[in-house]
Amino acid sequence: MIAMDALWTFALMVGLLTLTPGLDTALVLRTAALGHRRRAWGVVLGIQSGTLVWGVLTSLGVTALLTASHLAYETLRWAGAAYLVWMGGRLLWATWRRSVDERPTPTGSGPEAKTGKGADDTLLGGWRQGMATNLLNPKMGAFYVAVLPQFIPADAPHLAAGVLLAGVHILLAVIWACALIALAHVLRDRLQRPSARRVLDRITGTVIAAFGLRLALGE
Repeated sequence: MIAMDALWTFALMVGLLTLTPGLDTALVLRTAALGHRRRAWGVVLGIQSGTLVWGVLTSLGVTALLTASHLAYETLRWAGAAYLVWMGGRLLWATWRRSVDERPTPTGSGPEAKTGKGADDTLLGGWRQGMATNLLNPKMGAFYVAVLPQFIPADAPHLAAGVLLAGVHILLAVIWACALIALAHVLRDRLQRPSARRVLDRITGTVIAAFGLRLALGE
């Protein structure tokens, strides 16, 4: 199968990648900080489902076709960029619309009540968002194409080895997500204040939109 030293090297590589602040971190932290714990775990599961899909497709050689085809790669790149800019822009626009309306009410029937523990706090909704964010990022596929084959021995079953490596990546990412959600839970009371929420949403929206613009510009 895969030698232990190669497995540790891969774990170190993807561990450092996971710890690097980026789109996934911003998305999980923002969702959990607003008290949407079910949705936050849905986002985590969606992102890691996408990671597993990339691992399987890379093991089967499908993602190599994606990176080899300029049209396929560009189509996915622009779709991902448009999705991220739309998602980030929607967050930024919502902060301006909520600047007056987002106030706590004695009956708990205001906008904060609807977004705190209501319809937004769904596991499935978070899973869809996390899955789409991951799968519409062609750089994730390019990373797996560049890295995964180096750790799969020629005589090993590629699918099983690829799933094992993706599983290591997923395990480390879930551990990091647990730390992020725990941190968000500690800071939840402060971050759920209307002013703090607006700042958090503006930062997260800017980060997500910036990733989309970088993806569109091919950086």
